[in-house]
Amino acid sequence: MAITTCVHVQVVPDKIDDFIKASLENHFHSVKEPGNLRFDICQNSSNPCSFMLYEAYTDEQSAANHKETAHYLKWRDEVATMMAEPRKGVKYNLLAH
Repeated sequence: MAITTCVHVQVVPDKIDDFIKASLENHFHSVKEPGNLRFDICQNSSNPCSFMLYEAYTDEQSAANHKETAHYLKWRDEVATMMAEPRKGVKYNLLAH
């Protein structure tokens, strides 16, 4: 069964541009991963510090493999100090796409 994760991130106001840059780099590599169905970066239109990353993978193993990639590990470490609070990931079963 396909799996999605919505990752909610609150970014420090003066780090928005840096967060977007780092996240776009992660996105461009993530969409090339085996098992990736989509990897979207969404910014809240009324609160520019609020982001949601929508990650969809064909299965749990592909999603787990993502967290072992060099680009994810780089992103994770690079954005850690940009967050106003710890990111929150919520997993869903993907029923239709």
